[in-house]
Amino acid sequence: MTQAPPLWRQVRADIESRIRGGEFEDRFPTDQELTRHYGVSRHTIREAVRSLQEDGVIVRRKGSGSFVAADRIEQPMGTIYSLFETVEERGMVQRSLVLSLRETTDARAAVTLEKRPGTPLVVLERIRLVDGEALAHDIAWIPADIGRPLLDTDFTATSLYGELLGRCAVAPTAGTERIRPVVPSSRIAAHLGTEPGDPALEIDRRTWWNGAPLEWRVTVVRGDRYAFRADWSEDSTAIAPRLVPR
Repeated sequence: MTQAPPLWRQVRADIESRIRGGEFEDRFPTDQELTRHYGVSRHTIREAVRSLQEDGVIVRRKGSGSFVAADRIEQPMGTIYSLFETVEERGMVQRSLVLSLRETTDARAAVTLEKRPGTPLVVLERIRLVDGEALAHDIAWIPADIGRPLLDTDFTATSLYGELLGRCAVAPTAGTERIRPVVPSSRIAAHLGTEPGDPALEIDRRTWWNGAPLEWRVTVVRGDRYAFRADWSEDSTAIAPRLVPR
């Protein structure tokens, strides 16, 4: 005889079914409202809601209550990718709010790009929006002798790599990136519309063009809207993990 699942799992399953049906788009019910609706204990509701939060189905915002999480954008790993193209391929509308586009100097960025500290650089800082909602804070540095044609570009609805190819006749031919969990600064959290202390992912990327440094980019992306996916087959070569200095 098959044993029935715990009551909180039954409640969770029904809540998920209602979410898929389009309920709770504006506001997710309080624990008290759910307790009255399902006629179960508050402990049962809390277990169901906690499980939904852990799986990213709903998010709780301090002072505002709980909300159904927007669909996550899943990015395959292993290739040089464009966030712009990933979003467009999903049928979503990608826009950017440009915070800064200028020629400047930055010692750390220059050294990262294997240049002298005073080397002129083009810096592009944006908030990446998906269907009108902030997804990521993105800042990229490019050697000015390559990137100056970008200074006249309207990056509201175009990609950096597309403009590099069209205006500068260059494109990444190799790259490396490191992904780590972070708590964004208060400035970046405000731009992303997240609560102070909410976790995010930081993507630190460097790309090269025919062996020469092309770009250093640091992207902070909302952890509730973005995920990475890695695929491998049975005959994939196993790689032993190694510690990376912080």
